[in-house]
Parts: sequence; structure tokens; C-alpha cells
Amino acid sequence: MTKKVVNNDVLLANIIKGIEEVKGSNIDILDLREIDNSATDYFVICNGSSNTQVNAIVNSIQKTVSKELKDKPWHVEGSENAEWVLMDYVNIVVHVFQTHIREYYNIESLWGDAKITSIQNKF
Repeated sequence: MTKKVVNNDVLLANIIKGIEEVKGSNIDILDLREIDNSATDYFVICNGSSNTQVNAIVNSIQKTVSKELKDKPWHVEGSENAEWVLMDYVNIVVHVFQTHIREYYNIESLWGDAKITSIQNKF
């Protein structure tokens, strides 16, 4: 089965829309395209206030992307405890954290060379 090619900008917009639909916060987009040996083009990082909200964000992203683009993640992991859920859309990897877990791992600092774009919350 071949994966349908989806435009990164359109996919990013739909991921952000899915996050905002359920009030995910602190949305950052890390552009990794200029970084050598990066496994993906972008990271999208956001957080929810509880495991219930983290799962709601993940479900909202999947629903939005599926509806608009007929695409689904290649792989999802971490849904069981919903402290840190990783959604792999191949060119874009989404990290949905509970706030304290995001602060602990601080993955933005690991990718210090990435261009980071912060999305202002609309609520």
C-alpha cells in the first residue's frame, strides 16, 4: 500500500485546526528541514491539561485530517496513558503532551537549531 502524498502546508493547517478545536495549548511548529539527519520535516508540539484532553486532541487531529485530507497517521503511540502521544504523519510528527511531561522532556531544546513558530491560542 502506498501512502498518499499530502502537501505539508495543508497537513500542518489541518493538524493545527484539530488541536485548536479542543483547546490544545502552547502550539509550536519546529521546522527540521534544514537539520542534517532529521527523520521528518516538522514537529508539531502542543499540550493538554489532562490525559482526557490529550486523547481529545489526538482524536480531533485524526478526525480533522481524515475528513479534510483522507489521510491518517502512519503510526500513533502513547495513547494508553496519554501523557505523551506521538502521531507520525511521516513528513510531520505531532507530539501531544500533558503540560508537566512537556516541561520535563523539553524536546524543543533538543532541536535548538530548528526554526520554531509559535501559534497563538485563539481562546
